[in-house]
Amino acid sequence: MTTRTRAKICNFRSFLLYILIDACCKLATNNNAWLSCNEPVYFLDQLHLLYTWVLTIYIAEASGARGGLFGAGGRFKGGTDPIMEKFNESISFDKRMWHQDIRGSIAYAKGIAMVGIITEEEVNTLVDGLGKVGEEWANGTFEIKTGDEDIHTANERRLTEIVGPVGGKLHTGRSRNDQVATDTRLWTVEAERDILKDIATFLNVGAEFSAKHIDTLTSGYTHLQPAQPIRFSHWLMSHLAAVIRDAERLKDIIPRANQCPLGSGALAGNAFGVDREFLAKELGFDGVTSNSLDATCDRDFVVEFLMWSTLFHTHISQLAEDLIIINLLRGVTIDDAYATGSSLMPQKKNPDALELLRGKAGIALGRAVGFTATLKGLPRAYNKDLQEDKIPLFEAVDTVKDCLAIASGVIATLKLNPDNLMKALCPEMLATDLADYLVRRGVPFRETHHIR
Repeated sequence: MTTRTRAKICNFRSFLLYILIDACCKLATNNNAWLSCNEPVYFLDQLHLLYTWVLTIYIAEASGARGGLFGAGGRFKGGTDPIMEKFNESISFDKRMWHQDIRGSIAYAKGIAMVGIITEEEVNTLVDGLGKVGEEWANGTFEIKTGDEDIHTANERRLTEIVGPVGGKLHTGRSRNDQVATDTRLWTVEAERDILKDIATFLNVGAEFSAKHIDTLTSGYTHLQPAQPIRFSHWLMSHLAAVIRDAERLKDIIPRANQCPLGSGALAGNAFGVDREFLAKELGFDGVTSNSLDATCDRDFVVEFLMWSTLFHTHISQLAEDLIIINLLRGVTIDDAYATGSSLMPQKKNPDALELLRGKAGIALGRAVGFTATLKGLPRAYNKDLQEDKIPLFEAVDTVKDCLAIASGVIATLKLNPDNLMKALCPEMLATDLADYLVRRGVPFRETHHIR
């Protein structure tokens, strides 16, 4: 908002207040009895509402609140309600896709150059300008301005400031519908590949710990009752086996996410015949989406990741619960780096890291169910509801990565107490071994099972 606009709003606010106060004074002078009843309170409330409403509309009009690339003019004759501006914007969270948005725009600039929409000189100008926009994001100097509704409009606005009118050619034939779908797919696939690396680190930490303590014995449980003697490493590797399946499932969903929707337009495709195969190759996609309507509104890849994260967190929660119990039995000691104390009881050492790992599973399930419920009633094709995919997706990725880092740290610094682990063993645990011995001696298993 400019200084001139602020001054206009300030002057109008003063003028509006003067009118309202003057009206109240005249009413009070003409009717003294009015001041002694309950009506003034109601009347003043209504005046306050009127004042707020009129001022809000004036601010929107004066500041051109619609702003940015979608300002007053064209289809819209006035500004939007400032509250609607805030309600509608996504730049506050989708700005983390700035790199993917710039990559997509560079590829698209090359694509429209190939079909003659822009010249070679213009595409070079756009690519160079987009590079400068990316540098500003990378070094933290990019300035988000009023009207930057989302990462797409922010980047295009800044690009046009840098390169001039040629920046207005970049969006030719492209919609924010296929643009956001492209950015989100690129971001998701990169995040999923990073998570696979973090899973590999976690598995290596667990495997090394298991190898180091391969001779440590403890009790295995079913129904939380002592069952048979096992190696502690066998127990730990049972949890790693579940995470290995998680890694396999994550690898399975990446190819479905890694399909290029760019060139689908708002819903009906690209009017200029942009080569979508070129765009896909340029951006590192495995292929192109098969239907333009579906491409702009498909968020299956987001749901798949959210559901994947739910099962992953379930497995990490089970590991955490086991360790909480073993820690209670003094079979292991959690490192101080992953525990906290009590604000009242000096002796307490709480396994908070494990409890939080356990607690994340419920939140993960909520994200998956919540966003799936958002999708279930949507008509074809794009609807603004789909903007609600970003926060659960971003939070899910961040939480998975944090949990892997914490779980790796807990395992790497875990201290075993072999004597306490051995205390969980008892002679009755060898009953199955005795039954197996008798089977080898020719006794039917059902008989051995009932020998007392």
